[in-house]
Amino acid sequence: MDYATREQIHHFLSNEALLLDQRRFDEWFALLDDEIVYEVPLRIGMSDYKDEFPGEAYRILDKKAHIKTRIDRMATGQAWAEVPPSRTLRLIGSIMIEATEQADVVQVHSAVIMYRQRGHDEAGDVIPYRRLDTLKLTAQGIQLLKRKAILTDAVLRTPNLGVFL
Repeated sequence: MDYATREQIHHFLSNEALLLDQRRFDEWFALLDDEIVYEVPLRIGMSDYKDEFPGEAYRILDKKAHIKTRIDRMATGQAWAEVPPSRTLRLIGSIMIEATEQADVVQVHSAVIMYRQRGHDEAGDVIPYRRLDTLKLTAQGIQLLKRKAILTDAVLRTPNLGVFL
C-alpha cells in the first residue's frame, strides 16, 4: 500500500474523531457505507482470553438505518441517555493498516481512548477500546463499511453507550 493511501486513511480516522467529538453526526453519517455494520460485542471476564466473547452477544449491533434513527433521536433532545449531551475527546493510536483480497477494501486496527464528560460537576469517564474497521476506498473518498469496537472493560464504567465508538 502506498504512502498516500496510508495518509488518506490516517486523515479519515482523525477527521472522523473530530466530527464525533464536535457532535457533527450528519457529517459523520455521510462517511458510512450503505452496508455498514457497527458492532460492540459483549465481553465477559474469563480466565482464557478466547472465551471472553460469547457467541452472538452484543452491546450494540447496528445497521445504517438504526444509526440514522439514533442520530435523529439525539437531535430531538429526547434521547435521555444523552441529556445532558456528552462532551468527548477521542485519542486514536496504534494504527495498523492491512490490505484485503479486495483491492478497494482495507482493514484498520486501532486503539482508542475516549474521554467522556456530561453535565457540569460530574467526573468524566475514560473509555478505552480497540477497533477493527473495514474501510472502502472509493473515488469519492473513504467509506466506513464495518466497525467492531472491543471495549477493554468487561463491566461498563460509564452510565451508557449513548455515544458512537
